Amino acid sequence: MARAPKILVFDSGLGGLTVFAEIARLRADADYVYAADEAGFPYGALPESALAPRVVAVMRRLIALHAPDVVVVACNTASTLALPQLRAAFPHVPFVGTVPAIKPAAAHSRSRMISVLATVGTVARDYTRGLIEAYAADCKVTLVGSARLASFAEAFMQGEAPSDAAIRSEIAPAFVEEGGRRTDCVALACTHYPLLLDLFERLAPWPVEWIDPAPAIARRTDHVLTQELGFAPDPAARMKPALALSTAETAPNEKLVAALRQRGFGEIAREPMPLVFA
Repeated sequence: MARAPKILVFDSGLGGLTVFAEIARLRADADYVYAADEAGFPYGALPESALAPRVVAVMRRLIALHAPDVVVVACNTASTLALPQLRAAFPHVPFVGTVPAIKPAAAHSRSRMISVLATVGTVARDYTRGLIEAYAADCKVTLVGSARLASFAEAFMQGEAPSDAAIRSEIAPAFVEEGGRRTDCVALACTHYPLLLDLFERLAPWPVEWIDPAPAIARRTDHVLTQELGFAPDPAARMKPALALSTAETAPNEKLVAALRQRGFGEIAREPMPLVFA
């Protein structure tokens, strides 16, 4: 391909920025659109019957506006509940999804005790339990569903740091000691959570390996671009300013704008899409 590929990175909020950063490291030659469905955040609060139609409706507008070559759904909830509908609705667009990083956590664990730090919805889904049966059957797996960490990450990006006590309370159940063994790997099964990784590392009761799914998602995206679409990487390319847009009606605050600028976004826009239930 003579032109640069266009990659749309989609999330319910700002968590997908961790995925965007990893993809951009591999593919500096691409044009990027980062879309946050802030009007629908948090997706875990939506009924499952409403979530897939919402994601498909938002994606229809985004694809019409930006014509991406590939879409990265940088959200565990949207991936597990809406990817089949997205692929059916837009068969000409390849989608790269996000799944809880249970397989690499099990592969890296020496104690055979791992935890999955996720949203309440992800912990409850049969899909997650299927991954455990397939890839971590020989591990003791602790599922920890947090109702607050994603919102903490959103606030953190807007200049509001959560208290140490609040973070400790949310991550404490992921640390288990039993029979002389203890948790040594924690899979971060929400893309928002790596935004708080520095806090997790500082406040953890003991050192563990935190498994971030973003590098694997980036490698898969690069594979789709290179092997399936014919966009060979350009090692000499330099990253161009990216576009960040939100479906919220309100403008981002100054601290969030500054944080987005630091992450390589040259344009920050709104494409309001109010959340409406039929």
